[in-house]
Amino acid sequence: MTATVSLSHRFADLLPEMAVPVRAADAPDPRLVVLDEAVAADLGLDAGWLRSDEGLGLLTGTRVPDGARPVAQAYAGHQFGGFARLGDGRALLLGELRDRDGRLRDLHLKGSGRTPFARGGDGLAALGPMLREVVISESMHALGIPTTRALAVVVTGRAVQREQPLPGAVLARVASSHLRVGSVQFARATDDRGLLERVVALAIERHHPEAEGALGLYRAVIAAQADLIARWMLVGFVHGVMNTDNMTLSGETIDYGPCAFLDAYDPATVFSSIDHDGRYAYRNQPGIAMWNLARLGEALLPLLADDEPTAIERATEALHGFGPRYEAALAAGHRAKLGLAHAPSADVDPLVAEVLGLMEAARVDHTRFWRDLAEAARGDAEAVRGVVLDLPALDAWLDRWRALGPDAAAMDAVNPLHIPRNHLVDEALRAAETDANLEPLHRLLEAVRSPYVAVPGLEAYAAAAPDAGPFVTYCGT
Repeated sequence: MTATVSLSHRFADLLPEMAVPVRAADAPDPRLVVLDEAVAADLGLDAGWLRSDEGLGLLTGTRVPDGARPVAQAYAGHQFGGFARLGDGRALLLGELRDRDGRLRDLHLKGSGRTPFARGGDGLAALGPMLREVVISESMHALGIPTTRALAVVVTGRAVQREQPLPGAVLARVASSHLRVGSVQFARATDDRGLLERVVALAIERHHPEAEGALGLYRAVIAAQADLIARWMLVGFVHGVMNTDNMTLSGETIDYGPCAFLDAYDPATVFSSIDHDGRYAYRNQPGIAMWNLARLGEALLPLLADDEPTAIERATEALHGFGPRYEAALAAGHRAKLGLAHAPSADVDPLVAEVLGLMEAARVDHTRFWRDLAEAARGDAEAVRGVVLDLPALDAWLDRWRALGPDAAAMDAVNPLHIPRNHLVDEALRAAETDANLEPLHRLLEAVRSPYVAVPGLEAYAAAAPDAGPFVTYCGT
């Protein structure tokens, strides 16, 4: 192993009760499929070396630097409302690296083989779901939404059996950390106050150094998550599996399983094949975030006060800050999307509520409508006519909106032209998995990495989605 790669193991050192040493499964014939050279450079990793046998060994976890201590992380979580002790069943934290700004970043693998937390699973991953995480996380990053990043995807040379044999793959991803609400829940469930204190201390050190104690951390996580969920809602992102083990303490989006972006605007939209009751529907995401944060508050209670009633009072008061923070972030985002960041909220907020109602009634394409609205600001009302059923209501709305002087250029800067549209993601993943054809994937990545600016030759990636009926996503485990 080259001496230029040095992985620290701060998580394993400080939280040994939550770190189980595990070796990655063999990768008999590893081949690089995707490498984000910008992410590699940010971590001080040489892209050429990552393509070598030694580099592929790092990216699959089969050859790690001397002194590295790969571990599967233990955590707990409420999954669809039910509490369970969990952990990385098919993932490894290889260790931490310093990026070029001096920040500590986790280097983490998915699909690296069974761990003690696998619960009967094979611990492996198919190529398609790992590429989905690449596409969606790249889009989120380009949109300015806090997210984990994909460093690389490597096919292992081993088939994984799902409904049919599929190419096995390992995703190497980077995160500010993998501490999550479920990490705190795990520590609380052990009844070990010292462990709970160490989890809180590490989260403050890694993510919220300005926070004072457990209550300060709780307030900081609430604020970060309120801002994050507002950003999701503004671009029509549906996470699909907002369990507490998928909510980070950093405020980054994590675990792109059955996620997707809205095509037709319908707040009741559910994409996940396992979300039968719509718990994680688009419109429910703010409420679920608050529910998850309430579980975080419960886990932190022993550190919030010496007596439980006072601790509950402090946690409740802090949690009440989520709603105003979220609503303020959402309202500011909508004002920007309408090109009215300069206008008084009292004038703009009624317009927002009315246009969302029109969009829902007509089931317009969410992304395309906001983008075309900028053309209406430039005088082309036909850009949005025909997609809303009640034209008189739309015309009246357009008149009131234009009277406030919308800034079309500002709208173009916040309303994306390119998102990972569901049919395009499916097309790219099928081509990669079944035909080893990566061209659709690379074209899609080129588009989503330029969310606000048209790319010559990629006009199809900015078009509204075809009306192909309900879209369903799967966890891909």
